[in-house]
This record gives sequence, structure tokens and C-alpha cells, in this order.
Amino acid sequence: QVQLVESGGGLVQAGGSLRLSCAASGRTFSRYTMGWFRQAPGKEREFVAGIPWRGGRLDYADSVKDRFTISRDNAKNTVYLQMNSLKPEDTAVYYCAARHYTSVGYDYWGQGTQVTVSS
Repeated sequence: QVQLVESGGGLVQAGGSLRLSCAASGRTFSRYTMGWFRQAPGKEREFVAGIPWRGGRLDYADSVKDRFTISRDNAKNTVYLQMNSLKPEDTAVYYCAARHYTSVGYDYWGQGTQVTVSS
């Protein structure tokens, strides 16, 4: 099993920045594709960004391209989401997720961290 714990959320004004972290444990971290999702009040959960288990193109939702950057540090079993130029519409609970390289979909999820962007 894989356990995921997010941190780094908070309250920020529009135009500001935050960096989210996701600490993973339990299995071989380097064999997992990692992703970030978010869910705003009254909306469905949506994909934000993904990073492959090995070298490849990063994947971003159109709404966050050129503003957010996903990265990982396998030695620390941690994935990050750098969020710049934040907008009020970015307000949501952000979830970290993991997908083993043999799996079709994401298998493991964290509990989420709240990000609130004020106008």
C-alpha cells in the first residue's frame, strides 16, 4: 500500500504563490506516476497535473498551464506542486494521487489540503 500526506495549503491573495507538498510512503515511490487533483465547492474533482514515473512529458490541465509546475524528488519520496499567479477560481481542496506503472488509473489518494485564493 501507499500512504500520501499533503501539506502547504493556506490562504493567499490573487496573484500570489504557494507550493504544495505530498509525502509518500509504503512502496517503491519511483515506480509511481504522481498527480494532483482538486475539488472546488459544488464542483466535481478535476485533474490538475501529472508527472510520469520516469522521464516524459508533464501533463497539465488547460486552466493551470503556464502557472503551475509539478515536480518530484524520488530520494525524498515527495512530489510538489508550485502554484504561481493564483486566481480565486483556483480555490479548492487539492489532493495528491499515485498510480503504479502497471495500473490503468490512480490507485492511492491523500486526504487533501485546502487552498483559498482571495480577490
